Amino acid sequence: MTVPGYVRAFAHSNALLVSHVHNVLTAAGIPVELRNMTLGGGAGELPLGECEPEVWVAPHNRERAEALIRQALHGGSERPAWTCPGCGERLEGAFDTCWHCGAGREGQD
Repeated sequence: MTVPGYVRAFAHSNALLVSHVHNVLTAAGIPVELRNMTLGGGAGELPLGECEPEVWVAPHNRERAEALIRQALHGGSERPAWTCPGCGERLEGAFDTCWHCGAGREGQD
């Protein structure tokens, strides 16, 4: 389905990454159209820029979509490292539970 008036918000040669972006935007309630998901085999015969999988959105959603894409791809939601209140182990921000003693993060966001 091609929706007239949509604009390209993201393109990449990795179809899995494009699918991830599609899922992020869909989860945020932004209607999305995927294009060129199967044209990778045409690279060489077709211009490379015409073969990349793409994510398209309505113009009024473009700014929000691009912000969500940046956040999803560049770790905009990263949390800082923390120290376990139970044993003092230093842990990466992605963890909510200490690997050493099992204590929780306890509001250290």
